[in-house]
Amino acid sequence: MLALGHVVIERELARKGLIPVLLFACLLIWVAALSIGGVDISWTEVIAILSGTEKGSLQQTILWEIRFPRVVLSLIAGAGLGVCGAAMQAIFRNPLADPGLIGVSSGAALGAVTVIVLGNTLFTDFTSTFGLYAVPIGAFLGCLAVCNFIYRLSGFSGQFTVISLLLAGIAVNAIVGAFIGVLTLISNDQELRDLTFWSMGSLAGNHWALVLPSLIAIVIAIIGLYRLSQPLNLYLLGEAQAKHLGLNVNALKKRVFILTALCIGAAVAVTGMIGFVGFVVPHLIRLIVGTDHRYLMPGSMLLGALLLTASDLLARTIILPAEVPIGLITSALGGPFFLIMLMKTYKNMAK
Repeated sequence: MLALGHVVIERELARKGLIPVLLFACLLIWVAALSIGGVDISWTEVIAILSGTEKGSLQQTILWEIRFPRVVLSLIAGAGLGVCGAAMQAIFRNPLADPGLIGVSSGAALGAVTVIVLGNTLFTDFTSTFGLYAVPIGAFLGCLAVCNFIYRLSGFSGQFTVISLLLAGIAVNAIVGAFIGVLTLISNDQELRDLTFWSMGSLAGNHWALVLPSLIAIVIAIIGLYRLSQPLNLYLLGEAQAKHLGLNVNALKKRVFILTALCIGAAVAVTGMIGFVGFVVPHLIRLIVGTDHRYLMPGSMLLGALLLTASDLLARTIILPAEVPIGLITSALGGPFFLIMLMKTYKNMAK
């Protein structure tokens, strides 16, 4: 009994201290990401530029035009990936679930690869009209199309169940993978190189005009998912119990599905494929604060922002002047963690 009380006290202290610690860590990584790079900018210069006391310098141009939009994107996109991962693991009630199960990533990949490979032949009007925005828009439209298809398939019988959603996602992901394979097969060397680099993820080359629409969509989705914290807590009791407590379970699952599709689609459209953030981050936060989504959601948001920003900082500085795709960094971190969680799951099943 005393041991249980001690655990409860520790968990409560962790919940109270987690958010301030993560906020401080995000502030530190934000300043570090602004100051470190091919051209180092001291912290005092960063503060001077941000406050407007230093103008007209090369450092100011680098900070405002290159690094600032990139760091803001990494913070917001990382926050979105973390929150969506927590929401999907709650809906599936499975710690191995991630947003890719509902076809978000595969749909975005299909849209992007279609524009890259067929943009100069079948979709010349689309490419010429949107120019630099063609691939992000194609990725976002592909994401919405595939997610909508999975949504309709899983609700075909009138019951939007987790099993139907999972099975529809697996089937459609396989079909989309076949289409991507065909497009990859018919691509030329340059197109193959472009789609390969897009699939590995990168935050390079983004500017305010490109990232602002995605940032707005991600922030809206994050707010919407956070407001579902209490319903998700009820849902974890089981669907039958949640229904008895007055929760509209089908409506909750649909809202999580739609908000996750919006958030991940907007993020992937401008960053490319970034894996494991939505899977790893909720696990780490859950180990600290437990399953209460009132703490799990903001914790996942902040740790996701911290992890993606730190990964991007490492990706663009580890082999200067070249840059490592950020998807390789997150996969290198997330892959071993996934194996550990898988082994732990099997061990628990064997008991």
